[in-house]
Amino acid sequence: MNAYYPEGMLSAITDCKKSITPAVLAEAQARQTVMEATVTMCDAAHNLIVNLGCITGIIPREEGAIGISDGSTRDIALISRVGKPVCFVVTGFKNGADGKLTALLSRRKAQEQCRQYIMSSCRTGDIIDARVTHLESFGAFCDIGCGNIALLPIDAISVSRISHPRDRFSAGEAIRAVIKSIDPDGRITLSHKELLGTWEENAALFSPGQTVTGVIRSVENYGVFVELTPNLAGLAEPRPDVAVGQQASVYIKSIIREKMKIKLIIIDSFDSFYSPEIKYFYTGDSLDEWEYSPAECSKRITTKFCG
Repeated sequence: MNAYYPEGMLSAITDCKKSITPAVLAEAQARQTVMEATVTMCDAAHNLIVNLGCITGIIPREEGAIGISDGSTRDIALISRVGKPVCFVVTGFKNGADGKLTALLSRRKAQEQCRQYIMSSCRTGDIIDARVTHLESFGAFCDIGCGNIALLPIDAISVSRISHPRDRFSAGEAIRAVIKSIDPDGRITLSHKELLGTWEENAALFSPGQTVTGVIRSVENYGVFVELTPNLAGLAEPRPDVAVGQQASVYIKSIIREKMKIKLIIIDSFDSFYSPEIKYFYTGDSLDEWEYSPAECSKRITTKFCG
């Protein structure tokens, strides 16, 4: 999807204020072009004031987001945009009490345009740009265009299991994601792990005999799971002095492709903020099917997108 982007990815207004004139804004109004600028203030009536460079823009409260007018979206969704970029379309102009020209804007209409595009033009398996807005224990909420939000469940973030999405993401982070499902009511679910490489692609980054860095993700009676990359974890022998979330230096004892296993020995573990880098192995525009398992392994881990 490249017609609409998460808020913060457009720069026509924020980077080029000197070239924006009322005439340019009038043309944008005629074309209903989605633009972007930063909210400088939310006034007492919850109208958003936007810095357009050449003139001031105002997004009336009821135009601030889908659902504000009927109460399904709370006003905190407007207040929280102060200091942040928002998408909008220009709906008109007016002269204020001081005689200065003001642009009337609608974020709601930009969101509706984007949502209509998604429903009519996108399908499951399409790979899109997204921006993490906030994190909950069950998943990450992501802006997939003009402030439209989709859920990325925790079990779809990576193959390596994490205890909370904050183990992988931070609010405001730009990511790539796959559309997993689109409900008739417009709710969209995302996936992410399919872009992070197969077992074979990740295992190829390592060799037996190496000592590398990882993160302890699970401590079980039979062993300790250490994440080497977001889509690859190995198993080390049990140790009583380790904890989930610690950074570990591990010796790679063996890589067994036919069993999809990596055997490790923990050399040391300690508290830190280390997290393996997110690397996107797949850079195409869509996926029909994704096979994680090596060809020689009998266990199959597959994602199928219905399209």
